Amino acid sequence: MENGRLRRTMLFVPGNNPGMIADAHIYGSDAVMFDLEDSVTLAEKDAARMLVYNALKTIDYGDIEIVVRVNPLSTEFGRDDIFAMVHAGCPVIRMPKTETAQDVIDTEKCIEEAEREAGVEIGKTKILTAIESALGIVNAYAIATASPRIIGIALGAEDYCANLKTTRSAEGTELFYARSAIVVAARAAGVDALDTVYSNVNDTEGLIAQTKLIKQLGFDGKSIINPRQIAPIHGVFAPSETDIEKALKIIGAAKEAAERGSGVASLNGKMVDKPVIMRAERVITLAKAMNLIKEEV
Repeated sequence: MENGRLRRTMLFVPGNNPGMIADAHIYGSDAVMFDLEDSVTLAEKDAARMLVYNALKTIDYGDIEIVVRVNPLSTEFGRDDIFAMVHAGCPVIRMPKTETAQDVIDTEKCIEEAEREAGVEIGKTKILTAIESALGIVNAYAIATASPRIIGIALGAEDYCANLKTTRSAEGTELFYARSAIVVAARAAGVDALDTVYSNVNDTEGLIAQTKLIKQLGFDGKSIINPRQIAPIHGVFAPSETDIEKALKIIGAAKEAAERGSGVASLNGKMVDKPVIMRAERVITLAKAMNLIKEEV
């Protein structure tokens, strides 16, 4: 939840689908990602770019965070994608297949060129990186800290598994190290960590189980491919009434201790230390963001 913005769900929308692009914001996801890369054929790249450009210029998407996944700069489409999206006022560029800090630096340089040409404030366009290979995982922290524009790092599981010479399993054993590395790198860098998509849209139980796992690991949210996945994921990330009540008591105990000039807080006879207070503060922040409690609490 970088900068207080929820990113529990980021809905993938193909950049060549006018209907989905027009309606993407009505389903209630925290973010929408228009894709100019994998979901668009080579023959449609230029048309998709113009379609997304015109949508960003003309459609009011409200408070939903808008992200555009561009093609790599190593392709003939990457630079044109970035320039078009910056000119359209795209808030966040999602880099595909990020493997090194230099990839980020090169993208940032291109974005800055586009901002200067478009008359956009330098630094306004943010970056979300997608790590999709073993090399990317090894360099996760370097990637996450390569630019102040970075708001998060995401896992792309399909390419990562292919790179590992394995396949995805229901339990996700092959992704455990990559997920852990991304969360640790994101937390060390102070940015968000986003998990990969759950491709079986008819398996709600499996989606919930996987979301519980990645929440336990420390992720901020998941990329998704279908609006039906939004409610189950948001449900997993929502603090329970019991969690909120406990967190409020912990915060209250900490405030009382501070008012007494004491560095030690206690609740029900147990010491409340800094990690406990930090967890409670996160619960309250989530609850406020989800309108589960009043902002002034």
